[in-house]
Amino acid sequence: MKMDTGKPHVVVVTGLSGSGKSTAIKAFEDIDYFCIDNLPVPLLGNFLQLCELDMPDMKRIALGIDIRERKFLRNYNHIFSVCEEAGYRFEIIFLEAENEILQRRYSQTRRVHPAAPSELQLIQAIESEREQLRALRSRATRIIDTGTLSVHQLKRLITRSYSHIAESEQISIQVLSFGYKYGIPFESDLVMDVRFLPNPYFIENLKDLDGSSEPVRSWVLQWPTVREFIADYCALLLKVLPSYIEEGKRYLTIAFGCTGGKHRSVVIADAIADRLQQNSYHVKVFHRDIHLE
Repeated sequence: MKMDTGKPHVVVVTGLSGSGKSTAIKAFEDIDYFCIDNLPVPLLGNFLQLCELDMPDMKRIALGIDIRERKFLRNYNHIFSVCEEAGYRFEIIFLEAENEILQRRYSQTRRVHPAAPSELQLIQAIESEREQLRALRSRATRIIDTGTLSVHQLKRLITRSYSHIAESEQISIQVLSFGYKYGIPFESDLVMDVRFLPNPYFIENLKDLDGSSEPVRSWVLQWPTVREFIADYCALLLKVLPSYIEEGKRYLTIAFGCTGGKHRSVVIADAIADRLQQNSYHVKVFHRDIHLE
């Protein structure tokens, strides 16, 4: 693992027009990143040097860069490589969505696509832009499909993922609980179904409580099957996490699902997160559906 250079953490937000880049930049701004939208990519190296020399306390920077900046496609690969070689903690987020969704968004907002001279050519412009950005997409650190996300959901995703930036390159882990009746979290890297575990929902005095309460937690954890699962799954995670880090993965989202997302998945998510924290991993826990039932 590389040693931390003390240089700013730089997040470049890019991707397809209409995929939510402006929303993502606003979300970064809300968590105290210094943000610039549509920065000319040739200025990136000089800008970072100025920040490092004149504003040494600026440790988090988010930049929106896309094809509106006409030299972007021609210059980005060389300039990004130079910044990485200079030791900047550099990350590229690529936002995208299906053609039909992008077309609908433009039709609803009456905005003009930057590559489309008229509305009649909108779908061709979207397809053309997707093709032009294919190489950049393959270079991205993280790809986010915003097709099923509302503005608020995208903001919450950015906030959960980036409100804490580790000083090292250690992986940052999100542990989620959810209910299958509300759908699998789209951002999940690993999903574990815990509906095979004993269910406190059928215990009268536990039904209306949730998995964060001590009675439910104690009831679920009393079962050997539960304790064995937690131990085995944590052993697997602790075995594979160093390989994720070695491959350069900075963020990992692990989701645990039960029927309603209120009891078993909450207990398991908290228990797994606690074990990982005991092993010095940076972990955030988020109970998506705990209050929906």
